[in-house]
Amino acid sequence: MDGSMLVWMDIGHLNDIPRPGSRVVTTPGIDIAVFRTADDRVFALHDRCPHKAGKLSQGIVHGDSVTCPLHNWVIGLEDGQAKEPDEGCSRTVPVRLEDGRILLAVGGA
Repeated sequence: MDGSMLVWMDIGHLNDIPRPGSRVVTTPGIDIAVFRTADDRVFALHDRCPHKAGKLSQGIVHGDSVTCPLHNWVIGLEDGQAKEPDEGCSRTVPVRLEDGRILLAVGGA
């Protein structure tokens, strides 16, 4: 996404997501999984594992990764890439923290 075209949506407070854990934000066309790590970083990915479209939001967050609940693929939260030996990618979504609020990029203007 072009940075000048981003529309930021406030999806709640950081404390609305357990540490570590996730929640789902439904947008037109795709569900987005928003993750909170044990050290309070936030990441967002399309809520689909690149393997068999498992719901990453239902996986276990560990470090800067999430393990898909279907077949235990490990997906990096920063880049959406499957960890070796698996291959594939879940699309990332821009997300940021401002004053404890989570802002998610949901589209362009």
